[in-house]
Amino acid sequence: RHALRTLPDRIAMPEAQSIVLPELSCAADVVRHHARVRPGAVALVFQEEQITYAELDALSSQCAQALIAAGVKPGERIGTLARGNADFFVLWFGCLKAGACLNPVNWRLAPPEVAFILKDAGCRLIVVAAEYAGMIGGLSEELPDLSTRIQFEPGHPSWPGFRDWIGAHPAVDPQRPARADDDVIQLYTSGTTGLPKGVQLTEANYAACFRSASTAWALIEPDDAVLVCMPLFHVAGANLGMLGLLMGGRCIIMREVDVGLMLRLFGEHGVRHAFLAPAIINMVLQHPEQAQADLSQLDYVYYGASPISEEVLTRAQARFGSRFMQLYGLTETIGGGCYLPPEAHDAALGKLRSCGRPSPGYEIRVRIAGRDAEVGEVGEIEIRSEGIMKGYWNRPDATAQSIDAEGWFRSGDAGFFDSDGYLFIHDRVKDMIVTGGENVYPAEVENALMSHPAVADAAVIGVPDDRWGEAVKAIVVLRPGAAQDSEGVIAHCRTLIAGYKIPKTVDFIEVLPRNPSGKVLRRELREPYWQGRERRVG
Repeated sequence: RHALRTLPDRIAMPEAQSIVLPELSCAADVVRHHARVRPGAVALVFQEEQITYAELDALSSQCAQALIAAGVKPGERIGTLARGNADFFVLWFGCLKAGACLNPVNWRLAPPEVAFILKDAGCRLIVVAAEYAGMIGGLSEELPDLSTRIQFEPGHPSWPGFRDWIGAHPAVDPQRPARADDDVIQLYTSGTTGLPKGVQLTEANYAACFRSASTAWALIEPDDAVLVCMPLFHVAGANLGMLGLLMGGRCIIMREVDVGLMLRLFGEHGVRHAFLAPAIINMVLQHPEQAQADLSQLDYVYYGASPISEEVLTRAQARFGSRFMQLYGLTETIGGGCYLPPEAHDAALGKLRSCGRPSPGYEIRVRIAGRDAEVGEVGEIEIRSEGIMKGYWNRPDATAQSIDAEGWFRSGDAGFFDSDGYLFIHDRVKDMIVTGGENVYPAEVENALMSHPAVADAAVIGVPDDRWGEAVKAIVVLRPGAAQDSEGVIAHCRTLIAGYKIPKTVDFIEVLPRNPSGKVLRRELREPYWQGRERRVG
């Protein structure tokens, strides 16, 4: 019922801005279509190399033939462990043409974590970057079935280089048929609460993603430069690259987030579209080169994956001069859920802290104690769409716990709808702080902290308190040259939020621990305070 609420015309997204998509029968048709209609257009740029759509089509066909020759069967998982590079997309489209499923692994993980994912996915073949070859080589005993190992770069003493390996095969598209429930990519959850789970995203999921994004927010025109800086093992990075290619864009691939390089790429390539996690936006604003950077072509900045404060968002809008789009979704929803259009990014409308309204093709409800929440009442956000994952790989019980019989996915996020039908995210349900019987959501307190002129970054956690059960603690990163002033920070919050939400104490650190998508790892921050005690929250 919330998803269908009539919204104020003053904030409505103009329907005329939607993009007309090519007719596709499967995800592999993305590269086939553009190779046919605009073969010489540049598809990928990575460092000094440019790859046209015709070249991407041919290389991915060679890759598909190499996979098939290696004995890869339809539905088999193909591992990859590397930072950003153009050959990731050659490999991905090669997998799609061969009927296989790409399984990217987070390159920040420790060897035992990498081994767990590759074993869980049943990978027999992996393509790795040279910097991780030693790690994979050292996991031979843990991964006896990982029999085929290829290195993206040439030069390994016993493994073939990726381009040499695929170059031994003809550029003939095998044209293996694709079904709606075939898995396109398997992305693993961060594992901040237990072992990582493989999220199965299918052809049907990507079809839903393509329809929704092109109608709502991904307004990419052919030849537009699209900056892909988020990790490619993350749904934001993989999907922006795929959507950029779907719409005929020129995808500028970054190896990893390097703010100085990013600022130069904006001007050198005339970047028009970029997805930047809030932490990256904040880093850009504080970078010494940002004042001289050429952002004149940057038309759309998409942001999401973690909360953003009004202070950072307002400063970013003023500096970038771009149209900002907030996106809310999860890996399990193929990144889809809600979007906040540029028209709503006017502080006077009171929607800056909202993640927007449901995206086309997505239904959203807020549930509490088995019922729909009232307007303004905080509960757990649930999402239903054709974009919802098939399930967690080999985890039927976890899948059943997350998706009910009617197809509603439990997000684990806490939020509420306002009277206009806009969704506001508080935090993860498990991160809620209960102090004296009152619920406190960290994002609300962090928003107040971030408006303090001395605060560069902040996180809020609950710590044990014998009287109140939990007490609110702020962990603050100061701007360069700012002095530590706990009382001043607390006094500032007192003017903005209710008394029970105000931090009782403030600690100062150099940098906040974050996962690849930019989310603060609150569990790491909480751990020293909860040793030997049980936290009863969520």
